[in-house]
Amino acid sequence: QGQKKLSCNPKKENETHVVLCELGNPMKAGAQITVDMELSVSGLEDMGDAITFHLQLRSKNSPSNASVIVTVPVEAEAEMELRGNSLPAVMVLPTSWHRVEGSQRLEDHGIKVEHVYELHNKGPSTVSGVTLSIAVPNQLGDNFLLYLVELGTEGGMNCSHHPALNPAQV
Repeated sequence: QGQKKLSCNPKKENETHVVLCELGNPMKAGAQITVDMELSVSGLEDMGDAITFHLQLRSKNSPSNASVIVTVPVEAEAEMELRGNSLPAVMVLPTSWHRVEGSQRLEDHGIKVEHVYELHNKGPSTVSGVTLSIAVPNQLGDNFLLYLVELGTEGGMNCSHHPALNPAQV
């Protein structure tokens, strides 16, 4: 007939989160009640593909404790964004420039170019286990196109690299 807000109390029983809601006391015989519940559950990233709720109606006047199991599919959603730039954005070697063989100085091997990539999670969910693979063309025939000196990360990420990183130990 009219809509009423339920009084619900969350608690923990036997390592299970329970929400108890009082539907009415006393309740008239033959009463029919429809309950719409909206639950906010956090930490679903590692729950798999579904979460199960056990709904039970208890009454002190009836020995029957009718129970229903409701399974709700869980789908985590996160939008990832990759940004990148090179410093300097444009690099041109003079036609007369030649690499100095055997030198350990970086400037004798070319102009330093730094590539920076940023991977952003735009949500709404958190993410874990993300793998970002970046392929860099470092050789053209027998010549170095880009000589890869070092690779670094920030923000608690693990990084693995190709074994050809800085082969001449420049």
